[in-house]
Amino acid sequence: MRGAATRSRQQAALSAEQLTIAWQAASLLLDYPSEELLDHVALVRSASRELPDRLGDPLRGFADHVERTPLADLQAEYVETFDTRRRCNLFLTYFAHGDTRKRGMALLRFKQAYLAAGFEVTDEELPDHLCVVLEFAATGDQSTGRQLMLDHRAGLELLRMSLRDLRSPWAGVVESVTATLPPLRGDEVEAVRRLAAEGPPEEEVGLTPYATPGFDPGPAVPGSPIPLPMPSFPAHPRGAR
Repeated sequence: MRGAATRSRQQAALSAEQLTIAWQAASLLLDYPSEELLDHVALVRSASRELPDRLGDPLRGFADHVERTPLADLQAEYVETFDTRRRCNLFLTYFAHGDTRKRGMALLRFKQAYLAAGFEVTDEELPDHLCVVLEFAATGDQSTGRQLMLDHRAGLELLRMSLRDLRSPWAGVVESVTATLPPLRGDEVEAVRRLAAEGPPEEEVGLTPYATPGFDPGPAVPGSPIPLPMPSFPAHPRGAR
């Protein structure tokens, strides 16, 4: 009990600037690998030094992986990890609703939350993609973005555990994200256990106007990687360490 209270105090101590850095960095690192990622790994590494080690170390660890892995190999690894495994999918509402009509309403809630904060997502972007949620939380509305992640905490935790079990290099990035959130409560722990045992619902229905990621037989990403703006990390008066 005392350990949980300590972790809660540590997480509460994160500043708005630190949350922006952590969420923007994770948004970039969890997106489909591109030349842009390679161009900005050094910026992510520098900005991450403003974070507590429990957040910054996993981000720098993934940056190391990017720098020593050819881009084509990194892209193939990304597709193999996220586009073919239901438990490693980056669309948060899929964990709770699968391909059901309820998921369409959940996606609409994400989009409405963005619009209320003046953050527009195009129809080509699924609003529940973790990269989009993190970008919104970092640059749009931290409180609302954080709540969207908390509302889908069970799915986020299943993603974290699945990546860890695979020993995926992306596991640390998701662990850094979950480290910005409060410790799991009893009912949330049970929700994660139930989701891990049962998996997402499997009923397949249309979700127009949103595309639906598929795992058998197609990839999870609709057509192409979701384009996201390059994070602009807050300037720090001390500069990079």
